[in-house]
Amino acid sequence: MARSRAVFVCNSCGTDFPNWNGRCSACGAWNTLVEEAIPQRRAASQRTTPAPSAPAEISSIPENSGERSSTGIQELDRVLGGGLFRGSMNLIGGEPGIGKSTLMLQLAASMAGAGDRVLYATGEESAEQVAARARRTGSSKEGLLVLSATLLEDIVSAASSSGASVLIVDSIQTICSEEISSAPGSVAQVRHCASRLSSFAKPAGMTCLVVGHVTKDGSLAGPKVLEHLVDSVITFEGDSGHSHRLLRAVKNRFGSTNEIGVFEMTSGGLRSVAEASAYFLSRRRTDVTGCAVCVVVEGTRPFMVEIQALTTPTRYGYPQRSSSGLDSRRLPLLLAVLEKRCGLELGSQDVFVNVAGGASLSDPGADLGICLAVASSRLDRPLPGGVAVCAEVGLGGELRPAGSFDRRAREASVLGFPILAGCGEDCAEPRPAGCAGYSSLRECLDALLSPGARDGGSFP
Repeated sequence: MARSRAVFVCNSCGTDFPNWNGRCSACGAWNTLVEEAIPQRRAASQRTTPAPSAPAEISSIPENSGERSSTGIQELDRVLGGGLFRGSMNLIGGEPGIGKSTLMLQLAASMAGAGDRVLYATGEESAEQVAARARRTGSSKEGLLVLSATLLEDIVSAASSSGASVLIVDSIQTICSEEISSAPGSVAQVRHCASRLSSFAKPAGMTCLVVGHVTKDGSLAGPKVLEHLVDSVITFEGDSGHSHRLLRAVKNRFGSTNEIGVFEMTSGGLRSVAEASAYFLSRRRTDVTGCAVCVVVEGTRPFMVEIQALTTPTRYGYPQRSSSGLDSRRLPLLLAVLEKRCGLELGSQDVFVNVAGGASLSDPGADLGICLAVASSRLDRPLPGGVAVCAEVGLGGELRPAGSFDRRAREASVLGFPILAGCGEDCAEPRPAGCAGYSSLRECLDALLSPGARDGGSFP
């Protein structure tokens, strides 16, 4: 048996080095190397993993579509691609206090109510605290077991003896194994515990959900091997200043990674928001300058948001450019197009842009909404009511059609908005009845922000 030795492992990326360094040469992080003892190798007779099967011709392998189980939570099922895949390993990450434990408890109660036997293992709270939250959120169900433990071996033993079909571990950073001498949350512990849970749950057909913490830059804490071990990585986003939460799939071996789920945090727990457009536009005002309604698409889901802009004369030598909910590098580019192609003077103006409701946008189809909101504030003219826009703005001031336009148009029509496409008559993509198209940003500004546009004078 080989002797044990020590290596220095980066807490940020998991790379190991024979000697300590102040800076990790793999990821560039400083002061992240910690000493870890490498456990001794097991003898062949002590092997815990099953022996590999013989190689087979790929054409002879039968198709196995697997079995999905609904979580009972509409928005979570949407992100997962229709529900949890039986025997899968899933990682849910998010900032502290965002609602990860609440979501997992509601999921556990929903699946227990559907007939599954669920074990909720918590290393952060006592069983009494979990029970109190369950009573507050209405998650007390028969078939839901709670175990307060931090030792991996205890969790595996309880899951095996209880006959649970679903195992939830909250969180992986608080769990430790007797086989590893380092503290809970270390790279070696997280890597070993995640691997052990995967090797235990998958052969037994047990669905496993693991809660993970995130670092200060928003990435999942622990080694990167943690993300490679699991079948899906779900991130829970939001902030304490807003009641809504967004659920995204960063990795999904059994479905799309482009879906988004919207939740609202209430006193009774998390509530799925099926009508995201109505939720984000609930407090919209039509008589205020600097506001534009934009139809965006996240994954395959279209929804409408309000983009707000404010321009004021700068009191400093250098004008400020600030954005919230948007790519900060995109705003100066669009402002330059407004100045160069549309003649809108913004060099002496502070410009602030915000996505109302706290939503975060990455869709290039929001470009036209940003430009119209800024121009509306600068010209002090409100946009016509009942108008929604979507288009990508090019550096030449041209408007390019946004993808999935038909779904955007349907979403806008449901809420009674005529939608402005970002393409003119020469666009190959047909526009539904009631939609208007423009070839350039200047043409769009002239039509919507002319003195008579609000009363329908220039609007087609």
